[in-house]
Amino acid sequence: MSSTLIILIILFFSTALIGVVTGSNSLITVPVMFQFGIDEKVAIATNMFGLTFMSVGGTIPFVRKGLIDYRKVSPLIVLTIVGSALGALLVGYITNHGIKLLVSVAMIVVAVFTLVKRDSGIAETHGVPQKLVISTFVVTFLLGIYGGLYSGGYVTVLTAVLVAFFGMNFTESIASTKLINVFSSTVASIVFAWQGLIDYKLGIVLGVSMFAGAYVGAHYATKLNDLWLKRIFLIIVFFLAAKTIIDLIAS
Repeated sequence: MSSTLIILIILFFSTALIGVVTGSNSLITVPVMFQFGIDEKVAIATNMFGLTFMSVGGTIPFVRKGLIDYRKVSPLIVLTIVGSALGALLVGYITNHGIKLLVSVAMIVVAVFTLVKRDSGIAETHGVPQKLVISTFVVTFLLGIYGGLYSGGYVTVLTAVLVAFFGMNFTESIASTKLINVFSSTVASIVFAWQGLIDYKLGIVLGVSMFAGAYVGAHYATKLNDLWLKRIFLIIVFFLAAKTIIDLIAS
Protein backbone atom coordinates (compact mmCIF):
# COMPACT_ATOMS: atom_id res chain seq x y z
CA MET A 1 0.00 0.00 0.00
CA SER A 2 1.48 3.36 -1.06
CA SER A 3 2.03 6.24 1.34
CA THR A 4 -0.36 8.37 -0.73
CA LEU A 5 -3.19 5.86 -0.28
CA ILE A 6 -2.50 5.58 3.47
CA ILE A 7 -2.70 9.37 3.83
CA LEU A 8 -5.95 9.47 1.87
CA ILE A 9 -7.47 6.67 3.99
CA ILE A 10 -6.61 8.50 7.24
CA LEU A 11 -7.90 11.79 5.84
CA PHE A 12 -11.18 10.34 4.57
CA PHE A 13 -11.80 8.46 7.83
CA SER A 14 -11.10 11.58 9.92
CA THR A 15 -13.24 13.94 7.84
CA ALA A 16 -16.11 11.43 7.85
CA LEU A 17 -15.84 11.10 11.64
CA ILE A 18 -16.38 14.86 12.10
CA GLY A 19 -18.38 15.44 8.93
CA VAL A 20 -21.34 13.47 10.25
CA VAL A 21 -22.20 16.55 12.31
CA THR A 22 -20.75 19.34 10.17
CA GLY A 23 -20.72 18.20 6.56
CA SER A 24 -18.24 19.95 4.19
CA ASN A 25 -15.99 16.88 3.84
CA SER A 26 -15.45 17.60 0.14
CA LEU A 27 -14.01 21.06 0.86
CA ILE A 28 -11.05 19.17 2.35
CA THR A 29 -10.91 15.81 0.58
CA VAL A 30 -11.26 16.96 -3.03
CA PRO A 31 -8.50 19.63 -2.91
CA VAL A 32 -6.19 17.09 -1.25
CA MET A 33 -6.89 14.64 -4.08
CA PHE A 34 -5.93 17.42 -6.51
CA GLN A 35 -2.63 17.82 -4.66
CA PHE A 36 -1.85 14.14 -5.20
CA GLY A 37 -2.23 14.58 -8.94
CA ILE A 38 -5.66 12.99 -9.36
CA ASP A 39 -7.55 14.43 -12.34
CA GLU A 40 -10.06 17.09 -11.26
CA LYS A 41 -13.16 15.40 -12.67
CA VAL A 42 -12.05 11.95 -11.49
CA ALA A 43 -11.39 13.35 -7.99
CA ILE A 44 -14.87 14.90 -7.78
CA ALA A 45 -16.54 11.73 -9.11
CA THR A 46 -14.54 9.32 -6.93
CA ASN A 47 -15.09 11.48 -3.86
CA MET A 48 -18.84 11.43 -4.58
CA PHE A 49 -18.72 7.64 -4.84
CA GLY A 50 -17.05 7.54 -1.42
CA LEU A 51 -19.64 9.93 0.00
CA THR A 52 -22.33 7.36 -0.77
CA PHE A 53 -20.63 4.93 1.63
CA MET A 54 -20.18 7.68 4.20
CA SER A 55 -23.83 8.72 4.02
CA VAL A 56 -25.02 5.15 4.54
CA GLY A 57 -22.64 4.65 7.48
CA GLY A 58 -23.73 7.95 9.01
CA THR A 59 -27.44 7.24 8.56
CA ILE A 60 -27.58 3.81 10.22
CA PRO A 61 -27.14 4.94 13.88
CA PHE A 62 -29.76 7.69 13.44
CA VAL A 63 -32.23 5.22 11.90
CA ARG A 64 -31.71 2.82 14.79
CA LYS A 65 -32.46 5.63 17.24
CA GLY A 66 -35.64 6.56 15.34
CA LEU A 67 -34.48 10.16 14.82
CA ILE A 68 -35.69 10.59 11.22
CA ASP A 69 -39.21 11.79 10.38
CA TYR A 70 -39.71 10.08 7.02
CA ARG A 71 -42.92 12.00 6.31
CA LYS A 72 -41.04 15.30 6.52
CA VAL A 73 -38.00 14.10 4.65
CA SER A 74 -39.70 12.27 1.74
CA PRO A 75 -40.47 15.35 -0.42
CA LEU A 76 -36.95 16.66 0.21
CA ILE A 77 -35.51 13.37 -1.04
CA VAL A 78 -37.53 13.56 -4.28
CA LEU A 79 -36.36 17.14 -4.94
CA THR A 80 -32.78 16.13 -4.12
CA ILE A 81 -32.79 13.19 -6.55
CA VAL A 82 -33.83 15.42 -9.46
CA GLY A 83 -31.47 18.25 -8.45
CA SER A 84 -28.45 15.97 -7.93
CA ALA A 85 -28.88 14.33 -11.33
CA LEU A 86 -28.89 17.76 -12.97
CA GLY A 87 -25.87 18.87 -10.95
CA ALA A 88 -23.79 15.81 -11.84
CA LEU A 89 -24.48 16.43 -15.53
CA LEU A 90 -23.04 19.95 -15.16
CA VAL A 91 -19.58 18.80 -14.03
CA GLY A 92 -17.03 20.10 -16.49
CA TYR A 93 -19.14 23.11 -17.46
CA ILE A 94 -18.82 25.18 -14.28
CA THR A 95 -15.60 26.34 -12.62
CA ASN A 96 -14.94 25.65 -8.95
CA HIS A 97 -13.88 29.22 -8.10
CA GLY A 98 -17.30 30.86 -8.16
CA ILE A 99 -18.97 27.89 -6.53
CA LYS A 100 -16.57 27.87 -3.58
CA LEU A 101 -17.13 31.58 -3.03
CA LEU A 102 -20.91 31.11 -2.98
CA VAL A 103 -20.64 28.20 -0.58
CA SER A 104 -18.36 30.18 1.77
CA VAL A 105 -20.78 33.11 1.84
CA ALA A 106 -23.72 30.74 2.35
CA MET A 107 -22.02 28.99 5.27
CA ILE A 108 -21.23 32.30 6.97
CA VAL A 109 -24.78 33.59 6.47
CA VAL A 110 -26.42 30.49 7.92
CA ALA A 111 -23.95 30.37 10.80
CA VAL A 112 -24.61 34.03 11.67
CA PHE A 113 -28.35 33.39 11.39
CA THR A 114 -28.03 30.43 13.75
CA LEU A 115 -26.07 32.54 16.24
CA VAL A 116 -28.54 35.43 16.11
CA LYS A 117 -31.54 33.14 16.41
CA ARG A 118 -30.31 31.60 19.64
CA ASP A 119 -33.11 29.05 20.01
CA SER A 120 -32.78 27.68 16.46
CA GLY A 121 -32.12 23.97 16.50
CA ILE A 122 -32.58 23.74 20.27
CA ALA A 123 -36.01 25.02 21.23
CA GLU A 124 -39.03 22.93 20.25
CA THR A 125 -40.89 24.26 17.20
CA HIS A 126 -44.66 23.98 16.84
CA GLY A 127 -45.68 24.23 13.20
CA VAL A 128 -43.83 25.88 10.32
CA PRO A 129 -45.38 28.68 8.19
CA GLN A 130 -46.29 27.58 4.68
CA LYS A 131 -43.99 30.14 3.07
CA LEU A 132 -41.02 28.70 4.96
CA VAL A 133 -41.96 25.17 3.90
CA ILE A 134 -42.04 26.29 0.25
CA SER A 135 -38.74 28.13 0.70
CA THR A 136 -37.20 24.96 2.14
CA PHE A 137 -38.36 22.94 -0.87
CA VAL A 138 -36.91 25.47 -3.33
CA VAL A 139 -33.57 25.75 -1.53
CA THR A 140 -33.36 21.96 -1.14
CA PHE A 141 -33.76 21.53 -4.91
CA LEU A 142 -31.11 24.17 -5.67
CA LEU A 143 -28.75 22.67 -3.11
CA GLY A 144 -29.39 19.26 -4.67
CA ILE A 145 -28.00 20.60 -7.95
CA TYR A 146 -24.89 21.84 -6.17
CA GLY A 147 -24.64 18.61 -4.16
CA GLY A 148 -24.58 16.55 -7.34
CA LEU A 149 -22.06 18.90 -8.91
CA TYR A 150 -19.42 19.10 -6.18
CA SER A 151 -20.91 18.58 -2.70
CA GLY A 152 -18.41 20.74 -0.78
CA GLY A 153 -20.49 22.47 1.90
CA TYR A 154 -23.74 20.98 0.58
CA VAL A 155 -24.72 19.06 3.71
CA THR A 156 -23.54 21.92 5.93
CA VAL A 157 -25.85 24.45 4.31
CA LEU A 158 -28.74 21.96 4.06
CA THR A 159 -28.42 21.20 7.79
CA ALA A 160 -28.67 24.91 8.60
CA VAL A 161 -31.61 25.38 6.21
CA LEU A 162 -33.61 22.59 7.86
CA VAL A 163 -32.92 24.15 11.27
CA ALA A 164 -33.61 27.75 10.25
CA PHE A 165 -36.62 27.26 7.96
CA PHE A 166 -38.06 23.77 8.44
CA GLY A 167 -38.36 23.79 12.23
CA MET A 168 -36.00 20.88 12.91
CA ASN A 169 -33.67 20.69 15.90
CA PHE A 170 -30.00 19.95 15.25
CA THR A 171 -30.23 16.24 15.98
CA GLU A 172 -33.17 15.77 13.60
CA SER A 173 -31.59 17.95 10.93
CA ILE A 174 -28.25 16.13 11.04
CA ALA A 175 -30.03 12.76 10.90
CA SER A 176 -32.23 13.87 8.00
CA THR A 177 -29.38 15.31 5.92
CA LYS A 178 -27.48 12.03 6.25
CA LEU A 179 -30.42 10.16 4.71
CA ILE A 180 -30.96 12.81 2.03
CA ASN A 181 -27.28 12.68 1.12
CA VAL A 182 -27.52 8.92 0.54
CA PHE A 183 -29.81 9.70 -2.39
CA SER A 184 -27.88 12.76 -3.53
CA SER A 185 -24.51 11.03 -3.69
CA THR A 186 -25.96 7.80 -5.13
CA VAL A 187 -27.71 9.57 -8.01
CA ALA A 188 -24.63 11.71 -8.75
CA SER A 189 -22.40 8.61 -8.61
CA ILE A 190 -24.63 6.83 -11.13
CA VAL A 191 -24.29 9.79 -13.52
CA PHE A 192 -20.51 9.91 -12.98
CA ALA A 193 -20.29 6.15 -13.57
CA TRP A 194 -22.18 6.60 -16.84
CA GLN A 195 -19.63 9.28 -17.77
CA GLY A 196 -16.76 6.91 -16.88
CA LEU A 197 -15.24 9.27 -14.30
CA ILE A 198 -15.02 7.07 -11.18
CA ASP A 199 -11.79 5.37 -10.10
CA TYR A 200 -13.45 2.34 -8.50
CA LYS A 201 -10.28 0.86 -6.99
CA LEU A 202 -9.56 4.07 -5.11
CA GLY A 203 -13.23 4.82 -4.50
CA ILE A 204 -13.99 1.53 -2.76
CA VAL A 205 -10.99 1.83 -0.41
CA LEU A 206 -11.85 5.42 0.48
CA GLY A 207 -15.56 4.62 0.63
CA VAL A 208 -14.98 1.90 3.25
CA SER A 209 -12.85 4.34 5.26
CA MET A 210 -15.61 6.96 5.09
CA PHE A 211 -18.29 4.43 6.04
CA ALA A 212 -16.32 3.45 9.16
CA GLY A 213 -15.61 7.07 10.12
CA ALA A 214 -19.21 8.17 9.60
CA TYR A 215 -20.63 5.21 11.52
CA VAL A 216 -18.42 5.92 14.54
CA GLY A 217 -19.12 9.67 14.34
CA ALA A 218 -22.89 9.18 14.09
CA HIS A 219 -22.85 6.71 16.98
CA TYR A 220 -21.41 9.38 19.27
CA ALA A 221 -23.47 12.18 17.73
CA THR A 222 -26.68 10.42 18.79
CA LYS A 223 -25.47 10.68 22.40
CA LEU A 224 -24.94 14.47 22.28
CA ASN A 225 -27.67 17.00 23.00
CA ASP A 226 -28.72 19.69 20.51
CA LEU A 227 -26.73 22.44 22.24
CA TRP A 228 -23.43 20.58 21.86
CA LEU A 229 -24.24 19.61 18.27
CA LYS A 230 -24.95 23.26 17.53
CA ARG A 231 -21.64 24.36 19.06
CA ILE A 232 -19.63 21.79 17.07
CA PHE A 233 -21.50 22.69 13.89
CA LEU A 234 -20.88 26.44 14.23
CA ILE A 235 -17.17 26.09 15.06
CA ILE A 236 -16.47 23.93 12.03
CA VAL A 237 -18.67 26.04 9.73
CA PHE A 238 -16.82 29.26 10.57
CA PHE A 239 -13.43 27.53 10.26
CA LEU A 240 -14.21 26.01 6.85
CA ALA A 241 -15.76 29.21 5.52
CA ALA A 242 -12.72 31.24 6.59
CA LYS A 243 -10.35 28.66 5.11
CA THR A 244 -12.18 28.65 1.77
CA ILE A 245 -12.16 32.45 1.53
CA ILE A 246 -8.44 32.55 2.34
CA ASP A 247 -7.79 29.94 -0.36
CA LEU A 248 -9.80 31.95 -2.86
CA ILE A 249 -7.91 35.17 -2.06
CA ALA A 250 -4.57 33.37 -2.34
CA SER A 251 -5.45 31.77 -5.70
